[in-house]
Parts: sequence; structure tokens; C-alpha cells
Amino acid sequence: MYTQALDQLPIEHSAQGDALRQQRFDQRMAAGRTVEPQDWMPEAYRKTLLRQISQHAHSEVVGMLPEGNWISRAPSLERKAILLAKVQDEGGHGLYLYAAAETLGSSREEMVDALLAGRAKYSSIFNYPTPTWADVGVIGWLVDGAAIMNQIPLCRCSYGPYARAMIRVCREESFHQRQGFDLLLAMMRGTEAQRRMVQGAVDRWWWPVLMMFGPSDTESAHSANSMAWGIKRISNDELRQRFVDAAVAQAEVLGVGLPDPELRWNAERGHYDFGAIDWDEFKRVISGDGPCNRERLAARRAAHEAGAWVREAAAEHSRKRASRPHAA
Repeated sequence: MYTQALDQLPIEHSAQGDALRQQRFDQRMAAGRTVEPQDWMPEAYRKTLLRQISQHAHSEVVGMLPEGNWISRAPSLERKAILLAKVQDEGGHGLYLYAAAETLGSSREEMVDALLAGRAKYSSIFNYPTPTWADVGVIGWLVDGAAIMNQIPLCRCSYGPYARAMIRVCREESFHQRQGFDLLLAMMRGTEAQRRMVQGAVDRWWWPVLMMFGPSDTESAHSANSMAWGIKRISNDELRQRFVDAAVAQAEVLGVGLPDPELRWNAERGHYDFGAIDWDEFKRVISGDGPCNRERLAARRAAHEAGAWVREAAAEHSRKRASRPHAA
């Protein structure tokens, strides 16, 4: 009897142990408790988190590009300083998120290589051009506004490192939205040409921004599990509706129109109705066939190659420091 017991797997490595860990994990989810890197988690949960957090990190880094090309062309020193600070923030957001993703067992190098090779996705919104200065303001107002709407619930994500990173990200994103709205408000108080520029930018960005929330819940491959695991707290469609309701009031303050003839208040629902989204366009852009997909990846690859010497120098410094004898 005793030798038979010795031949059996310890419970933590057996099928019974896996079932027990899954049961404890499910109880943790039901109780709304946070999961930390040292806690056991199902492989599907880990992979879903890694996919979402790494894509979020890629989006922050690629998101520096549409506005970055306006830094040298900003109309005033004040606007240049604001834009520099904002682009720097986006780079920092990427670093927070890469660090959170690394706790799930993937190295930053692996994630960056996947992005540069075109295997990893990032937000479709950053594959659209910014032909005018007003586009910079609309990105702040609408794109960052949609991001905040999507990201605030992530501050209560079930995975601790992601939730904590999002608290700081959301604080900074709120400033980004306000600076975008302020920029547009200044332009709308300017010349007729400036007002036309703002309206043109709003017309270009409105529908791609609504796509940012992702497919309808019935079409999303990951929403059900993400909601059950507490990674997401609010569905894609509900977040999109909240954004539309808020944006209409803000557009009225700015004095701009939103390019949707079907946009109207529905008293029965207590929300604005809006037109159908072109999901074929969304799929094309996500698949790499948007207006700026190739340009964005080419810019990231060039920056990665140009920065190789910095990474090599940092690695060599780290190696030398580790090889030195410790001081007494």
C-alpha cells in the first residue's frame, strides 16, 4: 500500500490537483478577487491576457506616430511642448504595459518582434493619416476619449499588474483628451478656414473611432471569456453607446457636426441611435490593408533598427556591472 502511494503523482501535479486549482480560480473570479503573477491561472486566461495587454502596449507605441510627425510643425511653442509631453506619455504607457505583459511569461523582445514581423495586432485607429493640425486635436478629443471610455473599467481588471498600470494610464489619458478638446475649441473660435479644418477632421475620424471598441458582442471571439474572467467589465456595444452619448454633447459645445445622418435621440431607450458601422473596413484595416498600415510598421522597424546601439550599450553596461565584485 505504501509503495503504491509513493508511485502516485502528488496532488498538485495530478488531474485532481488541476481540477482543484481550477475550482479555486473560479471561486476567486466569482468573489471578484485579483489574480497576481504568482497565483495559478488557467492557460486560456493567461493567453487571453497576454494577447490583450501586448496589443494594448503595441497600440500605445504605434500611437505615437500619427501625432509625432506634427511636433516639428506645431503652430506655437506652447502647442509643441504639449504635444511633446503627450507623445512621451504614450511611450511611457507602452512601457507600463509591456512590463505587465512580461509577468505572464513573455519577454519584451518576443512581443516587439511579433509587432515588427506583422504577427501582432494593434488598434486599427492608428492606421489613419493626420493630414492637418486639426487631426491632432481630434485624436485627443475623440480617440483618447474613446480610449478612456474603454480603459477606465480595466482599472478593475481581475489581473493585478494590468489593473495597476491602467490607473496611471487613465490619469494621463484624461489630460490628453482635455488638451485635444482645448485645441479644437481654440480653432473653432478662429477663422472660417480653421473651422472647416476641424469639421473635416471630425468627419474623417468619427467612424474609425467607433470601430475602436471592437466588433459587436455577438461577433467578438474573446468578449465572452474576458467578461466571465473579469478582464473586461463592460461589453463593446455598451461602451460604444456610452461614448456616442457623451460625444454628442461635447460636439454641441464645440459647434461641430457628427457625420451620421441617422444620429438622433431615442427617448424610449434613453440613448442616441446611430448608423451602421462599416465592419468590412474595420476588418481590412486590422488585416493590414488600411491607409497607413505599411507606413506605421515601416516607421517602427526603422526606429527599432536605429535604436539597436542603445540596446546593445545598455546590455553591455548591465553585463559589466553584474561582473564587478560587490563592494564590502
